[in-house]
Amino acid sequence: MVKLLRIDSSARTTNSHSRHLADIFQKDWLSTHPNGTVVVRNIIEQPIPHILNTTITGFYTPADQLTPDLKEAVKLSDELIAELKSADEILISAPIYNFSIPSALKAWIDHIVRMGETFSYDGKSFKGLLTGKKVYFCLAYGGEGYTGPIAAMDFLKPYLQTLFGFLGFESMEFFVVEGTSTSPEALSEKIKQTQEIMHKAMGI
Repeated sequence: MVKLLRIDSSARTTNSHSRHLADIFQKDWLSTHPNGTVVVRNIIEQPIPHILNTTITGFYTPADQLTPDLKEAVKLSDELIAELKSADEILISAPIYNFSIPSALKAWIDHIVRMGETFSYDGKSFKGLLTGKKVYFCLAYGGEGYTGPIAAMDFLKPYLQTLFGFLGFESMEFFVVEGTSTSPEALSEKIKQTQEIMHKAMGI
């Protein structure tokens, strides 16, 4: 059975454009995977704490040398990584905040980017360990021009592309809507256009 792990990171619990795109995608995904399952982790309603010194120490301590305190410190990371590894495909919804990713998403990332678990290093080069998976991104930008005149100010899509490539993902799809702060009519048309791109990507 195919499993989709969905991560929602918009601070808006209502009227979130990135989450709305993810809802559309999830509906399309289920229509093409009728026996599939979706696991949703809303990291706003279930906040992920930022990593601490004990977390980092636990990351670099051999499993058989972990103290009870260090085991507790990496417990959430273990859970999030197991959840990620068990999924066949990943869906991440995120808005751009101050030209970058939401801090809630960064907190999740810091728990799942872990040597020996999601990437390895042999002293010369890094190798992503999350191969054979596909990741989809539903991204929302309040302004416009991130694919043109202000592309250099976009630290959302390029960062995610780099990060997940580092982890071993070779298949990525980005569904983006810009100008969410425009008029409702213009936004509706933009979402419709993005939805058509989704349909094409999903073979609908």
